[in-house]
Amino acid sequence: MFRLNMALTRIGLAGLAVMGQNLALNIAEKGFPISVYNRTTSKVDETVERAKVEGNLPVYGFHDPASFVNSIQKPRVIIMLVKAGAPVDQTIATLSAHLEKGDCIIDGGNEWYENTERREKAMAELGLLYLGMGVSGGEEGARNGPSLMPGGSYEAYKYIEDILLKVAAQVPDSGPCVTYIGKGGSGNFVKMVHNGIEYGDMQLIAEAYDVLKSVGKLTNDELQHVFSEWNKGELLSFLIEITADIFGVKDDKGDGHLVDKVLDKTGMKGTGKWTVQQAAELSVAAPTIAASLDSRFLSGLKEERVEAAKVFQSGGFSDVFESKPVDKAKLIDDVRQALYASKICSYAQGMNLIRTKSTEKGWDLKLGELARIWKGGCIIRAIFLDRIKKAYDRNPELSNLLVDPEFAKEILDRQSAWRRVVCLAINHGISTPGMSTSLAYFDTYRRERVPANLVQAQRDYFGAHTYERVDMPGSFHTEWFKIAKQSKI
Repeated sequence: MFRLNMALTRIGLAGLAVMGQNLALNIAEKGFPISVYNRTTSKVDETVERAKVEGNLPVYGFHDPASFVNSIQKPRVIIMLVKAGAPVDQTIATLSAHLEKGDCIIDGGNEWYENTERREKAMAELGLLYLGMGVSGGEEGARNGPSLMPGGSYEAYKYIEDILLKVAAQVPDSGPCVTYIGKGGSGNFVKMVHNGIEYGDMQLIAEAYDVLKSVGKLTNDELQHVFSEWNKGELLSFLIEITADIFGVKDDKGDGHLVDKVLDKTGMKGTGKWTVQQAAELSVAAPTIAASLDSRFLSGLKEERVEAAKVFQSGGFSDVFESKPVDKAKLIDDVRQALYASKICSYAQGMNLIRTKSTEKGWDLKLGELARIWKGGCIIRAIFLDRIKKAYDRNPELSNLLVDPEFAKEILDRQSAWRRVVCLAINHGISTPGMSTSLAYFDTYRRERVPANLVQAQRDYFGAHTYERVDMPGSFHTEWFKIAKQSKI
C-alpha cells in the first residue's frame, strides 16, 4: 500500500484486467511512478505483486478511489481501462467525485466514438479534460509497447505526451507509435477502423490457409514453412508471424496439431461491426471488411453448417468440382500474390473510411501519420504500412491507395495470380469472400463505366427517381412504362 510520506505519483490507472495491469507495468518500467486502482481489490494486490516480481517497479496500489486519486500529482491524469459502455460512465462518476478542475481522464478502451464526444463535453462542464485513446497490441503490446491513438483534448494530450512517447512501441526508422490523432472521438474512431482492417487481414489470411490446405493439400508443417517464408518478404507482419507459429503448435491433449482441434467458430467484440455500420452510414464501400464480418457470422452457424454439409454431400453435388492435382509451388506463389493484392484493397477501404469521417467531422486526420503509428506495437503492424505512409507522403490528397503509382503497379503485377486463385477456389467449392470481393472492388473501381446506368433506369421506371445523362447536363425522367406499353400494342 501507498504510504503518506511517499512522493505523489505521476499518473494513475483504473481497471486492472490483463490490458490494464500490463499497461501499468509498462508505464512504471519506463520510469513513471503509477498509482493503480480496481473495484475488485484482489486485482490491485495482484498488480502490485507483479510489479515487485518484474523488477521492483514503482507501482502503488489503492483499495478506495479517494486515496487513489489523492496519491497522484496535480494536474492529475488517470487512464481507465474498463469495459466499454456503462462501466466507463460508472468509473468516471467514481473518479470525478474526487477530481479537481484541470485534472484529466483518459479512456483507453475500445469505445464508440460518440460516447467519447459526449463524455468530453460533460467533463468540460466540470472543468475536467478528457481523451479517448485507442490502444492496440493485445496484452503483449500493452506490456512492452503498444500503438496508441489518443484523441480529444489537445491540452490533455500535452500533459502526458512525455509518458506516451516512452510507453508506445518504438520503431527504429520512424519513432514512437503514438501521435495526437485529432479532436473529439477521432482516436476511438481510428482505433475502430484499425480493428476493421484487422478483421479483413485475418479473413484474407484464413482464406489463403483454406486454399493451400483444401486445394493444395499442404500439411501443417508445410503451412508453417510457407508462412515463415512469407514473413521474410512483402507480407512481413505480426499476423503472418503468429499464423506460422500457430501451425507449429502440437496438441497437448491428443495427437496432431492444435489448430485442427480448434472449433471453426470465430468470436467478436463489436468493433468490426461498428466499422461496417459506419461505412454504410458514410456511403463508403468497404466490402473486404464487410465480407470478413459476414464470414464470422456464418462461422457461428456451426450446427446449421453440419446439417447443410449432409444435404449437399449427397446427389453428386461435389461432381462439379475440379479434382485434378495442382502444382504446389505455383499455387503457393499465386496465393501469396493474391493475399497481398487483396490486402491493398482492404487497407484502401479502411483509409477511405477514415478520410471521409475526418472530412465530415473536420478532424483533419493525417493518413500517412496513422500508417506510421501502426508500424509497431499494434496487431496490424506490417512492413507494408511503410509503403502506405510513403504513398500519403507523396500525395496527402490521394483519393484511393489503388491509384498511388507504386500500389497500382503492384496490383497490376499480381492481378493474374489473384484471378487464378479466385477462379481455382470457386472451381473447387472453396469460399474466398475476402479475396473475391477485394478483386470485385478493384475491378469496379478501375472501370470507367459500370452497369449502374441500368439500375438508375430501373429506379426511374418504378419510382420516378430521375437520372442524369452522359451527353448533356440536367436531370431527366422518362415514362418508361407508357413507352413499353405502347411498343407491346
